Order: sequence, then structure tokens, then C-alpha cells
Amino acid sequence: MTLKIIIKSLVLFFFCILKVDAQEILTPQDAIKIALENNFEIKIATNNLTIDKTNVAVGNVGMLPTVTASVIDNKSVQNSSQTLLSGGSNQLDNAKNNSLTYGIGLNWTIFDGFMMFAKLDQLKELEKLGEAQLKLTVITKVSDVNSTYFYLVQQKQQLAALDTTLVISNQRLALAQNRFTIGKASKLEVLNAQVDLNTDKVALLRQKELYANTKILLNQILARDTKTEFNVMAELTIDEQLILSELSSLAAKQNPQLESQIIGKRVSELELKQIKAARYPVISVNTAYNIRETQSSLGFVTQSNSKGLNYGFSASLNLFDGLSQNRNEKIAKIQIENAELAIEQQNISLNSLLATSYQTYLTNLELIGLEETNEAIAKQNLEITLDKYRIGTITTLEFRTAQLNYVNAKVRYSNAQFQAKLSEIALKELAGTLKY
Repeated sequence: MTLKIIIKSLVLFFFCILKVDAQEILTPQDAIKIALENNFEIKIATNNLTIDKTNVAVGNVGMLPTVTASVIDNKSVQNSSQTLLSGGSNQLDNAKNNSLTYGIGLNWTIFDGFMMFAKLDQLKELEKLGEAQLKLTVITKVSDVNSTYFYLVQQKQQLAALDTTLVISNQRLALAQNRFTIGKASKLEVLNAQVDLNTDKVALLRQKELYANTKILLNQILARDTKTEFNVMAELTIDEQLILSELSSLAAKQNPQLESQIIGKRVSELELKQIKAARYPVISVNTAYNIRETQSSLGFVTQSNSKGLNYGFSASLNLFDGLSQNRNEKIAKIQIENAELAIEQQNISLNSLLATSYQTYLTNLELIGLEETNEAIAKQNLEITLDKYRIGTITTLEFRTAQLNYVNAKVRYSNAQFQAKLSEIALKELAGTLKY
């Protein structure tokens, strides 16, 4: 009977493994690719960057002339009277007057204190800011994908550990039943084995629920049908070659948050340049070609026509604006100072995060070695305990303790690997080196 139960358990276990393996294997690279194509936040950030690029145009800052076509048609019906120099008079009720003017005009600001050039440079910096924000969105999302993916790997490893303990618990129950049948064990031993087996089944069901829910979460992050079935890798691979000095150097150049702060300072400097442009005159040239037709029922001229070219220029200079110019320049300089302080603050925060995350990373690497050793020891202990339990030289409590120690050791080893992977992801995210 014992052999039959063991065979059934192993067949069921391997059937589940084969069923899972038959599903599509989703690699981290595939998951990132899907996220970059589908994720809504990335799409929105991409569209915002397209807007920023579209705004970088000379016509958007006033460098090009404006050309307008206009038509003005005025009509009136009036009771009119006129007194002439000769002493006579003219009078007409319901006199009709028509005036039609149409043409094309051009206006071009040729100098505005270099404000238009500063605006164009500012738009280019805003485009760079959009690129940095898109990079930040992508890196953040890639980090989320990686973290969730490797959390799934950890859950899969824990499923395997619980599957193993379920097989062992089935063996224990079968042995207890056999021992009870031949009179070498009490009914209590069988009942205890059954209770522990049921406890393991509950733990396995809870683990399966967590695994399934995490798969739904990853599908959501990938912006695809949450019911999409897939499988993940069985093992975690960790980059153990990260060096703090190299990460700090890369972060100073590539961290998107720091990059955004630096660009923000440049934008503030260009804002000051635009404000200072108000101290210079604004010079514009204009020209127009107009045609005018008028008709009048009363007067010396009852009809007239004119057409021709008009041209000229205008210049203006702000002489006094209630000291607003000085106030605006002062505020702009303070904003530049704030931008410099924000960069300094970001640098300190970034270096602090790198240092603490790197220390966590080193600790987790050490824990992996310790937990791997513990798992090997717990496995050896369980094998010895199982042999002793078969011959009846140890109690069920001692066997259960060895069994739980083995499962917990496997779980801790898996957790240590996962935590080390999270530390690696966090460091690469800060350094701006996450691959995508």
C-alpha cells in the first residue's frame, strides 16, 4: 500500500510539472518587450515626448512672419442731410452707404531682444526633459516588470518546496497506516500524520493562490489579458559583480531624475534670458496690399475705388512698468538658485540610496551562501530522519520537525535569492543601467 501511495503522489506531482512546463515560457526579456509595447504609462510618456518634439519649431517662437487675409464689408441705411458751403443743402432719407475693404497683410517681428532665440532653446531643453521623463517611466516600469517576474520565480520555487513536502507527508501517512495495521503504531500516529498532510495541502493551496494572483498582476503590468497563461524560469540569476564606485559614476551621468533636475536648471536660466529681453526694443515690419470700394447715396462722391501697397515698421521700448521688470528678474534668479539646490539635494539623496542599497546587496549575497548551506544540511537531516522513521527509532514529532526545517530552509534560500535580485534591480535602476 505504501508503494502505491508513493507512486500515485509522484505521478501526480510530475503530471503537474509537465502541465506547467507545457505552457509558454515567458523570459524576463520577453516580458520587458511586451511591457514596452503595451504599457499605458509608457505610451502616454511617448506621446508627451512627441508633443515636446512638435513644439520645437521656429514658427512656435515668433521667428516667422504672420500673413493674414482680411475682408471688411460695412453697410448702412441712414437719413442724411448736408449743408453746403454755398448755403444750399442736400437731404435724403434711407440713404445707403457701402464700404468693402479686402487684402493681404504681413507682419514680422525682426527683433525682440533675442527672446525668440531663448524660447527656441527652452523648447529644445523641454524636449530633452521629455526624453528624461520617458526614460524614467520606462526604467521604472522595467523595474516593476523585473521585480514582479522574479517574485513569480520565487513563488514557483516555493511551490516546488511545498510539493516536495506533500510527497513526504504522503509517505509518512502511508508508513503510519502500515505500522498501525501491523500493530506497531497507535491510531494517534495515523491521525497526526493525516492532520499534518492536510496542513501541507492547505499551505500548497494558499501558495497556488498567491502564484496565480501574481501572474494576474504581471499580466496587468504588461497591459495584456489577465487570463493569459504562461510559465516563468525556474531559477534566479544574480549579477554578483556590481561595484559601488562604478554605479555612482554611472548614476551621475545616467540617472533620469538627476538628469531632469539638471535640465530644469537650464530651463530656468533660459526663462531669465527671456525676461531680460524685455529691456530691449521690439522692432516689427509690416506690409499689406488692400483693395477698397465705397458707395454712397448722398455726397460729393457717390462711388470710389482704391488699391495699393502699404508698408512700414514699428518700434517700442518699455521705459517704466512699475518695476515689474526688476521683480521678474529677481524671481527668475531665485528659481535658478532653487534648481541648483534641487540638483545638490538629488545628488545627496542618490548617493545615499546607492550606498544603502549596495550594503543590502552585499548582505543578501552573503545570505545566499548561508541559506544554500542550510538547505543542504536540512536535506541531509531529513533523509536521515526519514530512514529512522521507517524503522521506528524516532517519534513523529521529530520527523515533522525535520520535515518543516527542510521546507523552511528551501523557502529561506529562495527568499535570499529573491532579495538579492531586488537589490540588484534597485541598484541598476538608480544607476540608469536597467536593460530594456
